[in-house]
Amino acid sequence: MTGDTQRVSSLAKWLVPDVALVAAAVTFFYSVFLFPGYRKFFSDSDAGWHIRAGELMVARRALPNTEPFSFTMNSSHWYAWEWGADVIVGTIHKKWGLSGVVFFYATAIALGVWLWFRLNWLVEGNFFLACLFAAPMISTTTLHWLARPHVLSWLFLLGSMILAERIRRNPGLSTVQYAAIAAASCVWANVHGSFFFGSLIALIYAAGIVAGHFVWKTPAGLASVRTYLLVAAISFLASFANPFGWNLHTHVFSYLSDSELLSRVNEYQTFNFHTGGAFQVLVVVGLAALGGVVAIARKDLAFFFLAAFLIAAGIHSARGLPIVALLLLPLANGAITKQLAHVPDLRPRVRAGLAEFLSYSDRLRVLDARSGGWLVAPALLLLFLGLLRTPAIAARTGFPPADFPVAASNAIDSLPQNARILAPDKFGGYLIYRFDGRRKVFFDGRSDLYGAAFLKECARLLQARPGWQAIMEPYRFDAALLPDGYPLISALEQAGWKPLYHDTVCTLLTRN
Repeated sequence: MTGDTQRVSSLAKWLVPDVALVAAAVTFFYSVFLFPGYRKFFSDSDAGWHIRAGELMVARRALPNTEPFSFTMNSSHWYAWEWGADVIVGTIHKKWGLSGVVFFYATAIALGVWLWFRLNWLVEGNFFLACLFAAPMISTTTLHWLARPHVLSWLFLLGSMILAERIRRNPGLSTVQYAAIAAASCVWANVHGSFFFGSLIALIYAAGIVAGHFVWKTPAGLASVRTYLLVAAISFLASFANPFGWNLHTHVFSYLSDSELLSRVNEYQTFNFHTGGAFQVLVVVGLAALGGVVAIARKDLAFFFLAAFLIAAGIHSARGLPIVALLLLPLANGAITKQLAHVPDLRPRVRAGLAEFLSYSDRLRVLDARSGGWLVAPALLLLFLGLLRTPAIAARTGFPPADFPVAASNAIDSLPQNARILAPDKFGGYLIYRFDGRRKVFFDGRSDLYGAAFLKECARLLQARPGWQAIMEPYRFDAALLPDGYPLISALEQAGWKPLYHDTVCTLLTRN
């Protein structure tokens, strides 16, 4: 390579964005301004208590020993198991407000898209299929585009998959790499409860390779089994480096195994494939399943086992569908691309056309690898941050007024500071944010804190089912903030409660 060619190649790495960066930039812009994330990232009120919890921990420089936000659980121990993400977001919010929170999570989403393309190239996926699969992948992940820590877990999951695929190609890891795995696992355990996936992915790959050896009598990949097992052990042991120690693991396991509790949390329910826009999600599941089937034909049981597990989890719980799109579509791309290159009994013209298609894709991947755009990325982030902080966007950034009692805030503020307000968990997280955690709430979205029995009682109360008065009496409520149309509104009015505020979103009643 001549000196001029080297300089051009170097400039391309710095100034010419590759497809992954272009897709990440487009995703950032779409997620913030067209989706629009400056509102929809806060469509789940849990974002409210995450922010205030982080600010509280930063102010105290310690984790809370007891629950700080509700009057029903204020003496209970609370596992702030996502404290790392909360501290980051709380610090950002303190300095840049909700615009900073939107920017942080949009950057994480965009980085996830960049890693997704890198995974496609690592498994030698087809260039055109990667671009084609990107659309349903993004549509599926929008199900959980929220200002919550699970978005950060997507980055760790993609990193685990990239590591697993690299071990498949080169089993040897250095001491520095093992140390980096331990550090990443430690951070993951302090950011989100999905940290066990790091070990699980490595174990699934090891199991798939061993099973393939016994099924097909092939030694392929056996050298990597030891590395996978070592990575799984390191990831698992490093996850104990958290403020709760082994209690975090038992708490996460008990939460995820409590079927009665999870049955009362919407995001853990089965996705409704009859809703509008569900076709893209169905495409993702279908492509992932196709990739799993092709993996068997290619004697790749590691991918097949992973696909079977994640697809089953995604069908069982809507929360797993974005993970299916992020982790399985790149592997499906790689498996389908390799299988297309060896399809038997094709007509000569079809084979020639297919070969040219695959060859052209390979050339595009080689050309794309010469680009990078490392200087373009920070410039785009600064541009997007500037747009996000413009008065027109900043004024509209926050919890959607059509979903939360934003307009009712002044009426709520007129109540005594220690007033006990009956409100659903959807409003609870918003109230924690709106009143800086100073006004205690009835309950919020921390289902692991409140438990199944409490949530069951709340459902009976809020729906004014027989016996609701007995459930309500011990809490000595002073006011009720209820979504418009709740049957409990008319029941309280019949009991003598007086409306203080009403709009199309909610009704605020006070005890007579």
